Amino acid sequence: MISAEITLTTQFGDVDPMRVVWHGTYIRYLEQARSELMDKIGYNYPEMNASGYVWPIVDLRLKYVKPIRLLQKVAVTAEVVEYENRLKIAYLCRDAGTREVLTKATSVQVALKAENLELCFECPAALTDKIRALM
Repeated sequence: MISAEITLTTQFGDVDPMRVVWHGTYIRYLEQARSELMDKIGYNYPEMNASGYVWPIVDLRLKYVKPIRLLQKVAVTAEVVEYENRLKIAYLCRDAGTREVLTKATSVQVALKAENLELCFECPAALTDKIRALM
């Protein structure tokens, strides 16, 4: 499948008083990786909007394996694992140096027609054609 990876360094504003990344911050990290992946596919927010669909996240799951700490360099990978009926992305947060797994996650997005928010039971060709062209 198609994947993308970003590397980031945790900042002071990302952590709690124990200098561990606050649990809500992980979602921002995942979104940065998801956005990089969608840029690679050629179907990020501007293209979604232009195609006439909105893509809400309807499920998000995180498994905290090990804490991420202040100033730690983290590699976040996002990979398409399903794309025909829904867009499911798997994520791995790893220490950038050791590649030790720190967090695992998945997100699920579904396509809605922008004009009336009607649920699409299949992903539109605007996405699937781009993914298939990269495989």
